[in-house]
Amino acid sequence: MTEKDIQEITELLSSHKRIAITTHQFPDGDAMGSSLALYHYLKLRGHSASVVVPTYYPDFLHWMPGDEEVTNYMTHQHKALDLLEQAEILFCLDYDQPGRTKGLADAVENFEGSKILIDHHPNPGEFADYTLSVIEASSTAELIYEFILMLNDEALIDANIATCVYSGILTDTGSFSYGSTTYRAHYVAGEMIKAGADNLTIQNEIFNSNSEDRVRLMGYALSDRLTILTEFNTGYISLSIEDLARFNFQNGDTEGLVNYILSIKGISFAVLMLERDKSVKCSFRSIGQFPSNEVAREHFNGGGHTNASGGEHSGSLAEAEKLFRSVLPQYKKQLGR
Repeated sequence: MTEKDIQEITELLSSHKRIAITTHQFPDGDAMGSSLALYHYLKLRGHSASVVVPTYYPDFLHWMPGDEEVTNYMTHQHKALDLLEQAEILFCLDYDQPGRTKGLADAVENFEGSKILIDHHPNPGEFADYTLSVIEASSTAELIYEFILMLNDEALIDANIATCVYSGILTDTGSFSYGSTTYRAHYVAGEMIKAGADNLTIQNEIFNSNSEDRVRLMGYALSDRLTILTEFNTGYISLSIEDLARFNFQNGDTEGLVNYILSIKGISFAVLMLERDKSVKCSFRSIGQFPSNEVAREHFNGGGHTNASGGEHSGSLAEAEKLFRSVLPQYKKQLGR
């Protein structure tokens, strides 16, 4: 983002505007943290702001300040589209292509006002008027903090903004354990605590509020549905619709499950496959330099970061597993065998 861009955005936000904030399908902690942090900031600036999400998001994120103001396209389709149609400015957070917003994609693509993209994924699309893209950033939430600083509004950061930014950084760095955890990530997190974020409460809300069903599902997945492919230093878990129903699956119940596979000594690539209606949702994780996002992009209609990415397969769970196993040999050298 250039100095000229910042000046133009400053001018755009100098008077009251109707603003919509969007993020990717199946929003995670960073998607919701960055969206709600920006929402609170824009409200403090006197704008009419709204957060519109394409799909459901995990129950353990619904405690975040401002959550009650979020509009879900899946349950309120007309309202969601109306908010985008009426907006003068559209913020696109934590996604690199309009297609990542599922049912909102056409509205995002054809939006006639000013579009501002803030994201940390590699190779962002050229669909926005202004783009703040820093792939070295730990999270989009961290970039929301930087964006507020660019507009010389650090003094406006209150406990609500701080809580949301901290939550986004915490979740996208895996509690500050991933390779994306930089000095800057720690610094911004510290500044958010200084501004009023209660780090212990946030930690408990996100990681220590599991239902019994969720814990039992994770136990079942690890004991009965885990496959280790030693020759490729790879492991994967596949869960069918029946598996999920057995444990009363709720959105977010498998969050973090794929990371348990990576904790196994010698495993450098891990995948979680969830069977949904007519498709299979895939989460890819890796350690070191293995490009999980290349596998997601080339074979599962997805993308993301080197060590954390996602994709989807249009077909059955068995077909997704077969496809995954069939492509591994071409990555054998990179996987260290």
